[in-house]
Amino acid sequence: MGMQQPGEVTVLLRAWGNGDHAALDRLTPLVYRELHKVARNRMRAERAGDNTLQASALVNEVYLRMVNADEVQFSDRTHFFAVSARIMRRILVDAARARTTEKRGSGQARINLNEALDGTAQPDAGVVALDDALQGLEKLDPRKARVIELRFFAGLSLEETAEVLSVSVETVSRDWKLAKSWLRREMEGD
Repeated sequence: MGMQQPGEVTVLLRAWGNGDHAALDRLTPLVYRELHKVARNRMRAERAGDNTLQASALVNEVYLRMVNADEVQFSDRTHFFAVSARIMRRILVDAARARTTEKRGSGQARINLNEALDGTAQPDAGVVALDDALQGLEKLDPRKARVIELRFFAGLSLEETAEVLSVSVETVSRDWKLAKSWLRREMEGD
């Protein structure tokens, strides 16, 4: 997430959360590039023709949902990007569910978890299946589910994920491996 003004972003996020709408105007150009990079990485993982969203549209939708949220309160920059990842996940999954519904009669394609988590192309149904499995994992181990969400949907590195979750890189690495194994078993065991 290599932004150079993390302190400034945190100050502006807090000001915005306290009702300073001018802070949002100053914040937007600071975070837009990072959000666009994350969105572009997610869009790259989508198969051509499977997704009608473009990176800019995804960022704009995330931005609109955040701006229109009641009582926006971000503790810092990492919290902001963690919330952004969750919103991005919801948008992508909702769009995939809508496209799958539109295709009436088409069966859900199997998704190879290794390919999905490595960011290669996947069908809409795969995104939906991954989200469904992630919801199951969230009930068993919320932190492991959050690691998958941050790494897969937000494209964060091990180090960035550790920062967001306030745990060690080793913990994130271990959670990543265990969560992928659990999800693989859930998704391929159907």
